[in-house]
Amino acid sequence: MQINKIAVVGAGYMGGGIAQEYAIAGHPVVLADVDAELTRKNRARLVAEAKDWEERGLFRPGEAALVEQNLSAGESIEAAVADADYIQEAVPEVPEIKEQVYRRIEAACRPDAVIASNTSTLPIGQLAEALEHKGRFLGVHFSNPAPFIPGVEIIAHEGTDEAIVPDVEALVAQTGKLTARVKDSPGFCLNRLQYALLKEAINMVDEGVVTAEDLDIVVRTTFGFRLPFFGPFAIADMAGLDVYLNCFRTFEDHYGERFATPEGLKELVAGGHLGTKKGGGFVIPAGDTTELVAYRNTAYGRLARLVDELGQAPAVK
Repeated sequence: MQINKIAVVGAGYMGGGIAQEYAIAGHPVVLADVDAELTRKNRARLVAEAKDWEERGLFRPGEAALVEQNLSAGESIEAAVADADYIQEAVPEVPEIKEQVYRRIEAACRPDAVIASNTSTLPIGQLAEALEHKGRFLGVHFSNPAPFIPGVEIIAHEGTDEAIVPDVEALVAQTGKLTARVKDSPGFCLNRLQYALLKEAINMVDEGVVTAEDLDIVVRTTFGFRLPFFGPFAIADMAGLDVYLNCFRTFEDHYGERFATPEGLKELVAGGHLGTKKGGGFVIPAGDTTELVAYRNTAYGRLARLVDELGQAPAVK
């Protein structure tokens, strides 16, 4: 299907940011919130915000005008979705609220309209139970702030019509985002990883290993410094999977099952796959790493200069 007209239900910071991105991509976007007055206020906020960001160089020249031109305020949810090809829901992370909104959307929208949820943790299949036509429903999870975070999770549930997934991916790609397909499970990929890190961070502070302030320093200045450029699999491949295997043995000896060596890692190393130095790894093949190392060093060096230029984040210890 061709997606052009878009409705965004939920005009707060998440929904508003998503609406800005679709408007900048050239789509007519209708906002809707709990009432018409609040929707109009949010639309005015988003236009003013876009102008401010353009003046500060955060938006490209002309993008604020696209937001003002393409973004409108609907009188109601029903009015906003009536003629939409694609409807993005971004209401609070409460199943009862979302389910009520889905019923209103489905009663008013076209039968061929795609409905997407921006939920960050709720299983898509569970939310789909509120809909009569479940095949047109999927998860499209932007991160806050939506205009600036470049990744989007695409989550189809078991009943999603697979034919709509490429169309939705193409729509999101028009905003300049990178999409990743993720299986429907609680927390999907992003938040399952994020919350696992937070859980271990809290454990370490509770155990007296490190203070919260020092832990944040470690994360953002060591392995976290690499993450804008390389994911955990690429980092492991470059370091050496045999090295990681030996480190896991230490963790398993001291922490037990919580840090048990993953079977997938054992199998790769046993098969002679040690990463870039031999046999290839999770995502990077073996071979000459000259260009890869040069890119890595350039990326880290430029990021270090940017961090120095921006300085410490306000109110962060």
